[in-house]
Amino acid sequence: MVKFNILAVLLPPLSLEFVLAGAVIERRVAVDGDTTLNPIATDSAEGIAGGLVNCVSPPLNSFFAGLKPPYPTNSWWAPFAAPPGNATAAGPFPYESSLDGNGIVFGISTNRQMDGTSIKQPTQKDWKASFIEHSGSFINHKAVAFDTQSVTIQYFQYNASMTAYLVPGSPYLTFQYNASTPILTSNNGGIKAFNGLTLKDGQSVNATGTTFNVTDNKDATYIIYALSPISLTATSGQDGGSIRANSIYSGVLRLVKLDKPAHQALLNEHSNVYPTSVKTSYSFANNTAILSFDWKVVGDGGRLLMLTWPHHRQTLQNANYPDTSSLSYLTTKGWMYPAIGNRWQMLHQLSSVTWSPGRNLDESCVTPVLQGLEYEVAQLNVSDAPVPGDFYFWGGTLAATARLAIIADDLKRTDLVKPVVEYLKASFDHWFQPSSTVLPAYESTWGGVINKAGANNVWVDFGNGFYNDHHFHYGYFLTVAAVIAKFDKEWLKQHKDYINWFARDIINPSDQDPYFPITRCRDWFSGHSWASGIANGAGSRDQESVGEAINGYYGALLWASVALSSEYVNFAKLLVATEQHAAKVYWHLYPDLAESDRDNAYPEPEIRKLVTMGNVLDWQAGAWLFWGNEKVQIAAIQILPLTPINEELYDDKWVRNVWNYTMPELLDPAIGDEWKCVIIAAYANSDPQTAAAWSANLTTWGSGNTFTNELYFIGTRPNPKLAPICGTLPQNPIGSFRLQDSATGRYVVASANNTNLVASDTNQESAAVFKSGYAPNSGMLQLVSTGQYVTADQSGKDTLDAARPSANAWERFVIRQKPGASPGIYSIKAASNGLYLTVGADGSLVNSGTNESAGTGFKFLRA
Repeated sequence: MVKFNILAVLLPPLSLEFVLAGAVIERRVAVDGDTTLNPIATDSAEGIAGGLVNCVSPPLNSFFAGLKPPYPTNSWWAPFAAPPGNATAAGPFPYESSLDGNGIVFGISTNRQMDGTSIKQPTQKDWKASFIEHSGSFINHKAVAFDTQSVTIQYFQYNASMTAYLVPGSPYLTFQYNASTPILTSNNGGIKAFNGLTLKDGQSVNATGTTFNVTDNKDATYIIYALSPISLTATSGQDGGSIRANSIYSGVLRLVKLDKPAHQALLNEHSNVYPTSVKTSYSFANNTAILSFDWKVVGDGGRLLMLTWPHHRQTLQNANYPDTSSLSYLTTKGWMYPAIGNRWQMLHQLSSVTWSPGRNLDESCVTPVLQGLEYEVAQLNVSDAPVPGDFYFWGGTLAATARLAIIADDLKRTDLVKPVVEYLKASFDHWFQPSSTVLPAYESTWGGVINKAGANNVWVDFGNGFYNDHHFHYGYFLTVAAVIAKFDKEWLKQHKDYINWFARDIINPSDQDPYFPITRCRDWFSGHSWASGIANGAGSRDQESVGEAINGYYGALLWASVALSSEYVNFAKLLVATEQHAAKVYWHLYPDLAESDRDNAYPEPEIRKLVTMGNVLDWQAGAWLFWGNEKVQIAAIQILPLTPINEELYDDKWVRNVWNYTMPELLDPAIGDEWKCVIIAAYANSDPQTAAAWSANLTTWGSGNTFTNELYFIGTRPNPKLAPICGTLPQNPIGSFRLQDSATGRYVVASANNTNLVASDTNQESAAVFKSGYAPNSGMLQLVSTGQYVTADQSGKDTLDAARPSANAWERFVIRQKPGASPGIYSIKAASNGLYLTVGADGSLVNSGTNESAGTGFKFLRA
């Protein structure tokens, strides 16, 4: 795939093709709206297996008074709507804000911290905007309108009101007062100066005009712009200060944080043009998409002053940028710099990948991939298809299995497709049955499909019932359903509407869908999704698995390709492309990026040395996870699951950095292969030959990957060396053998009477015979006389035992030519703990060797 240099491309004229392909996400005003991209469907989900439920954390009725569901659950302003309704929202950036009984509290954090693993900007509340007539009753405020980016909040008391247009990217906060007396209250102690006059405790000063500067006791300066003249009185007190209008006012006040005096000139120039809402739209042509933001403004739209983040600047076309020195705010996503104009157009390249990579499997990899595919498909038994015990782990496991069908189809092994599909169908069928233990249900207070048991328990399925992680979960669901539907059209016909409920939950593009919000998890201004829903008062937004976020939209892409029209395919591709772009800007770290680079999201060199973020939150970002601290875990969760769509995500520089950064753990046998395999596969985008050689040492791939998918991915990477990717991959010797300790010459014995493996016999003919069978990158040893498989305890303290009727992870062994030994002498590594077999003084075989040189060498003598 050709990499797309988005900085080098100029916006083409908007052709008729673009116009015809266009779609718009319009503003929802009250319950009305207008879009040109139709909803996926509009039918009710009440027929879902789990029926209708209500979350125990419903939206605040007072906040949405006059509106009706569905409501956003993962937006930046969800803390305003989820009970208790007073949590801090990280927005509208560059501000943070919260709602209390009297008004809107806001500020910009200037306390940037670096603790070794994270950059943080803890919440800073500078001012509160309100009006004297307001009673302080919490129910006397509400949302009067919202769209995919902004929300309009109104505080009211009889005929008096204050309406706030909270629009991300605006450097100003805009408050429209009607028949009310504005009051601004300092949250940073007293007022130090007002309009250039110093105030002492208890002192007041009056001023009349349209522009006012105020500095608090912590030296934070704000400018107050009145779009019509107003008289204000500023009073400083020991515990705080306030600025109060001298009479009832009907007009607009705009407040803006002034970080540097030099910024005031630009702020003055554009202070009388303000946005009230934004329309998010998109158009498609020739594998590209134009993502547009159009702000509705009061005043001359061409003079609207907004702020950009790095991901905007990398894709914006023909932007009008003032000098970066004229205005800037440092945020957790890097510097916000100004742009002028009420229309932004951002160009994104859409992937040509749907089901398969853009190149054939390297010839050198065909045989081992087919061998692994045949083996892994043979392990699938329809009667043992998993009964779902949750959403997340079921989805990841079944989606990995589903990839086997796609690979089989790519390799023209249609005989292997059907058993995979039948296995998937048998497991998926449980989601349609009301008698199932785990059920999807439609939650009606917010509007969405949830795990029914999670409606009143935030700990179920990582908070799925509180709208956490929906794109993670349903991307897997949609992948499995899409694979089944690709090969079974009758199944698709029967279940299409049902599966669409999951698709609508995460990629609904239209406000004309009466049951699901628009793109639930996506924050269009931030450029990526949030996994956080409404739990804990919808506190801090976060997303730690950007790889699974991408997969959410990839699953939707696969479903759209078999069940929906091309416009939804393109929409899903846009969601994939923008999530991948954000991942490379905000999750991938590049140590060599200049601190002064305009689009460097993390100027601090120390944070960029950590190579990858583990978690991106609204007020901090760091190389850590909620659940693990290994480097391979932190990196792998940004990579998995392994699918063809992410070739663009695994850029050469980043995967090389990750490779070097995680190398000590890649070499550590105590760390599981389920994480290593993901790092190795991603590295194949840079060096497929090395990745293939490393992959030959893996014995487990976790529940979300398979041997076949791992090697198929590696074998379909770009190959600029033109050398065989897989070469000659090592394998266990296959057949029936007697084992001999090469150092003592003694043969290994075991029997029904004594199942322990001991190298004690001097007679080859009386030695035990073992059948060495194939497993991917390893194999099993089966004692022929009993049919039992040899097992190695994970502790590495017990003698190997031929006592298992079937072979699983602890019955896998890697048998390879021992380095430095004569040909035909092998080391044996136990997959259970990654340690090598040694022979004790009494001849017992124990998996305790910490490295290959410490392991015993064995001869495999054909029986």
